[in-house]
Amino acid sequence: MATEIRQDKVSKNWIIYAPSRTQRPSSFRQEGPEAEGLPDHEPSCPFCKGNEDQLPDILMELQNPNITEWQTRVVPNKFPALTQEGDTRRHLEGIYLTMPGHGVHEVIIETPRHNRQPSRMSLEEVGAIVETYHRRYIDLLYRHQSMMALIFRNHGPKAGTSLIHPHSQLVVTSVVPHDVRWREQKEQRYFDDWGRCVVCEVVEHELQIHERVIFENESFVAFVPFAAAVPFESWIVPKRHEADFGDISDPEKEDFAAALRDMLRRLREKLNDPSYNYLINTAARHKASEPHLHWYLQIQPRLTTSAGFEMGSGMRINPSLPEEDAAYLNSDDAA
Repeated sequence: MATEIRQDKVSKNWIIYAPSRTQRPSSFRQEGPEAEGLPDHEPSCPFCKGNEDQLPDILMELQNPNITEWQTRVVPNKFPALTQEGDTRRHLEGIYLTMPGHGVHEVIIETPRHNRQPSRMSLEEVGAIVETYHRRYIDLLYRHQSMMALIFRNHGPKAGTSLIHPHSQLVVTSVVPHDVRWREQKEQRYFDDWGRCVVCEVVEHELQIHERVIFENESFVAFVPFAAAVPFESWIVPKRHEADFGDISDPEKEDFAAALRDMLRRLREKLNDPSYNYLINTAARHKASEPHLHWYLQIQPRLTTSAGFEMGSGMRINPSLPEEDAAYLNSDDAA
């Protein structure tokens, strides 16, 4: 099969497709789930209930209305990338620019149960995770000297997970990273040229052709993007134009939880629970009202490894076509 190079309409990055490097989408299915046989409670795990003495602090808990225990819990990261010490002033060290590592780094414990990943949770349980994301995002982004807040989840050893217990993380930074500014600038340029949000246009097109759509409800659509950087990459995008994740409404939270749960369940069932990272791409603090920005959640399974060409060129090589990945995730046959 011939190779092809596609451009991501949002980021303008080019992706090389080399389907001859693999056989079929099912060849990415993992040999076995990482969490097989895990106990409901692990005495040495600091995130399990009853082990609170192993936590540095408890910042927030969301209670389960049906039982007496907590549903989600937020704690400081014991080994934070950023701390609230110092300030945001820049300094010169010779010719180099530096500043204190000012920010916030928190862990969102998604369940008291050591072995209950979101792909196996009820809709209400995933909804509690989304609600916790939103509350901490709103609280931290506007309470500190912050420029942006990034919510992300690492699942599995290939994705950088250090603790198996289901959890996500939230980092608030005092600078806006280059990749975020690059995406914002590309979206702004598209809006200046065409008078439209590029992500809105992508959503409209994907719903029209329905070739790569995996899941849809009233508020959200999930699909494999036309220029997916890795096999089975997927986006969960609000249909309503929203630049800032903080603007999500209560009904949208329920629909977002349903979309997220469905996509993670498909990855578990079709690919046997692969390692993955997901993150919420949202506007930086002072860009939250811009008409050209549109937030979305991006999932990237860790099924391939980048090598020298990717490092030297900045281009990714994807051995799997997005249309075939979408068809496999939509199929009834999991093998």
